[in-house]
Amino acid sequence: MNTVIVERPVTDQTPPGIQTHVPNAARMYDYYLGGKDNFPADREAAEKALSFVPEIRHSVRANRAFLGRAVDFLTRRGIRQFIDIGAGLPTQNNVHQVAAPDARVVYVDNDTTVLVHGRAILGKHENVSIVEGDVRRPREILEHPEVRAAIDFGRPVAVLLLAILHFIPDEEKPERIVAELREALPSGSYLALSHVAIDARPEAAEGVTDVYRRSSSPFVARTGTEIARLLDGVSLVEPGLVNLPEWRPEPGTVVPYLGIGDYFLGAVGHVGG
Repeated sequence: MNTVIVERPVTDQTPPGIQTHVPNAARMYDYYLGGKDNFPADREAAEKALSFVPEIRHSVRANRAFLGRAVDFLTRRGIRQFIDIGAGLPTQNNVHQVAAPDARVVYVDNDTTVLVHGRAILGKHENVSIVEGDVRRPREILEHPEVRAAIDFGRPVAVLLLAILHFIPDEEKPERIVAELREALPSGSYLALSHVAIDARPEAAEGVTDVYRRSSSPFVARTGTEIARLLDGVSLVEPGLVNLPEWRPEPGTVVPYLGIGDYFLGAVGHVGG
C-alpha cells in the first residue's frame, strides 16, 4: 500500500482541547522524529530530555523501524488484523502502510492531539479506524463498538503496545493490562511490545523522568528484568526481548550500540497454540 502521509504543521488554529503550553509526550515524540506537529513547550522539553540522553532521537527512529519489521513479520505469518494501542501521531510507515492491503487496522489513543490529527490525516481510509481509548482500561478498548465492528475476535489479532507502557506507573499495574489483552485474544494471535530500559544509562533516568513529570505523560523508569515480566504468558519469537535494532534486522544492517546493555527493548510474542 503506497499511502502518502503528509506532515502538517501545527498552526494557530488549534482545535479545542489541545493544551499547547503543556509538553505533550506524543508531540515530543514527533519532534524527536523530525516532525512538525509540535509546539514550543514540546520542543523545549524534548531538548531537555536530549541533554540527558542524546541517543533519544536514534531510539525513537529505531522504534519506528521495529514497528515496520514487526508488522511485516506478522503479515508474513498471516495476520490481517491489528490493534495499535497508544498509536501516537501519524507519521511515515504506519501499521496500515506496512501491513497487507486487505488488513484491518485500528489505531487507539487517548490523546486529543493524536485523535484530531490522526482523523484529519487518515480521513476515511478503507479498513482503517482511529478510536479514543486508554491502555489503562483495556476492556473498554476491546469492547469499543468501532473496534468490534472492525476486528473479528474469532480470528488471530496482533496487538501492538509500542512505546506506551513506559508511561504507565506501577500502581496502574501494567502487567495486568498486558494480561487482560493477552487473555482476550484468540489462539494464534500476537502481542508486540517496546519499552525503554534504563540498564545502559541508569544515571540519566532521574533527569529524563523529571522532564516527563511536567508533561502530559510521566515517564516510568524500568529495567530489562522488569520489562520482561510484562511478557509473562506469551511465547516470544526469536530473538526474544532485545534492544530494538537487534530484533530481526534487515540483512546487511549495521546494528549500533552492541553490548552496552538494555536501553530500548522490543519483542513479539505468540499467544496460544
